Amino acid sequence: MALRVDYVARETLSNLRRNLLLSTASMLTVAVSLSMVGVAFLLRDGVDNATARWKNGVEFEVFLNLDASPEQKGLIEQRLKDSPEVSRVTFVDREKQYRLFRTYFADQPEYLQNVQAKDLPESYRVRPSIENAAEIKAVGARFEQQPGVKQVEFAADQVNRAFRTSRALQIGMFVIALVLSFASSLLIFNTIRTAIFSRRREIEVMKLVGATNWFIRVPFMVEGLAQGIVGAVASFSVIYALKHPLKVWIVSNFDQFVGFVVLSHQVLVIGLLMMVVGAFIGAISAGVAVTRFLDV
Repeated sequence: MALRVDYVARETLSNLRRNLLLSTASMLTVAVSLSMVGVAFLLRDGVDNATARWKNGVEFEVFLNLDASPEQKGLIEQRLKDSPEVSRVTFVDREKQYRLFRTYFADQPEYLQNVQAKDLPESYRVRPSIENAAEIKAVGARFEQQPGVKQVEFAADQVNRAFRTSRALQIGMFVIALVLSFASSLLIFNTIRTAIFSRRREIEVMKLVGATNWFIRVPFMVEGLAQGIVGAVASFSVIYALKHPLKVWIVSNFDQFVGFVVLSHQVLVIGLLMMVVGAFIGAISAGVAVTRFLDV
């Protein structure tokens, strides 16, 4: 007996309507659990973006005053390059700082309207030739009182604090998400089991007239898949809506996350991942329910 798409769609919608309350509960639970996972991934990407300037061995950054003279900048650069503890020095001009600023605040036009390249400080990103944290800090400290220097920021201070806080928040969210994912799987499982039980006579008749196991199973499995996908779509909507409020809350409450931002394409990737996970939860839960409770 061949399966037709319209038959599968009709049976899936019929099953969802019959168990509307259970189906809604399972979809909401999927949405909440995947939202927690999505927020954890938002945190990871935001922290990665906030610490991007410290990659490739950069250990501290010397920010210049906006009115630093060419002589002051030249002297700072020369002293950095002449230091035996320094391996590489990279100058970041205002245009590059402004490009980074526009990338990170692309979704906040009010910032872009009020900030220009001339408002951002130039800097030197320094990669030391030494590895001892105390010695690196001592090298950076020598430039804090240098004329023309606004401040010196160290990677160890910011990155370590950012990753410790981020890791704690992510672990908490993943634990909650794991519990809720299990709950959503059980809800989908029970929804499918209820649908099978309510149609047991009809299924017996279908078997008697030659319906195959898969002909009976597929509509129930598509029902579970649909519940998972709908929940995932809802979670993606929540994640997208939370992108800006989450950034404001993180920056306001955790000073180690200065520069925290999640880019639009990163949110899209997270959303697609949630779709895959939601479909997986729904399909697996329904498959287990059908296999265990459908007597074929």
